[in-house]
Amino acid sequence: MRHRSAIPGLVLALVLALPAGWLPAPALAGDRTRLTVYTALEPEQHGPVKAAIEAAVPEVEIAWVWDQTGIITDRILAERAQPRADMVLGLAATSLQLFKKADLLLPYRPAGAEALRPAFRDVGPAYAWTGMDAYLGVVCFNTVLGERQRLSPPVFWRDLLSPALRGRIAMPNPVYTGTGYLLVAGWLQAMGEAAGWSFMDALHENVAAYLPVAATPCEEAARGTVAVGLTYDMRAAEIRAKGAPIRIIVPADGVGWELEAVAILASSPHSALARRVADWAASRAANDLYAQTFAMVAHPGAARLPANYPPHAEARMIRNDLAWMAENRPRILAEWTRRYDAKAEHPPEPR
Repeated sequence: MRHRSAIPGLVLALVLALPAGWLPAPALAGDRTRLTVYTALEPEQHGPVKAAIEAAVPEVEIAWVWDQTGIITDRILAERAQPRADMVLGLAATSLQLFKKADLLLPYRPAGAEALRPAFRDVGPAYAWTGMDAYLGVVCFNTVLGERQRLSPPVFWRDLLSPALRGRIAMPNPVYTGTGYLLVAGWLQAMGEAAGWSFMDALHENVAAYLPVAATPCEEAARGTVAVGLTYDMRAAEIRAKGAPIRIIVPADGVGWELEAVAILASSPHSALARRVADWAASRAANDLYAQTFAMVAHPGAARLPANYPPHAEARMIRNDLAWMAENRPRILAEWTRRYDAKAEHPPEPR
């Protein structure tokens, strides 16, 4: 893994320096209207979700704009004077709370939202976002390396501080990834801020790199590049299902988690069609589709656990304050960058 020096304001620079042709312009496609939808859903989800939306709302053509959670979040905030998206679908609910506070979202409660789990529904006045799925942080532990090098699998988060793991842990960068941020916010909430930062100071000594894609740390652990990779639950289950020699661990002292959600940008010129897409996104059919790639979804009747899913995952989710995560995101990421950016890897700079 390669390290690069810190680049001040990199996320904003990425947002502002992207080529003009990067975004699909709103246009008619035959008798269909193109909706530009910003997403952090994994790329393999794009095709099935697009096909399902276009079948349910035939007047619409979905044009995805994809990146990691942090980059999409900062992009929308940077574009507030000249918004380019119609909708957000599959982005952290904490990001959508930021957008709501900035008056960027259209108040809309989708048809059927009352059937969803309460935690997946916006609260307070001017209902503006609806949850789709939930994901949580897990540890990928390479069992072959563990046996060969007599490394003990972690049970609690503090076990990652063992001197035997010096330089042998990879973690998602919270500036770019929702998984990285939910891990950091989870530690700060569960441990308290002073103890949480002390834990991360000690963990930093054992981290080889903070990587800009959420799945990569577990992939590195699967390859044996590191002994431990932190990622989110379903990606770890997928990697293990492919035969990787990893054990998936949900630490017993509790893990942070996040929701992905859907919302309409207040500036969309196609809000009537966007409402119909939001109705689909809250439907049982949509949740059945989400359940193919996420263990926890908004509709209580749609969830199904894959064979490799770690036991006790839902029971070990902390009492998470999504509003606190949203409000404190800029402060937490600034402090995290100040302390740990020397080991952070960044996405390629735009040419």
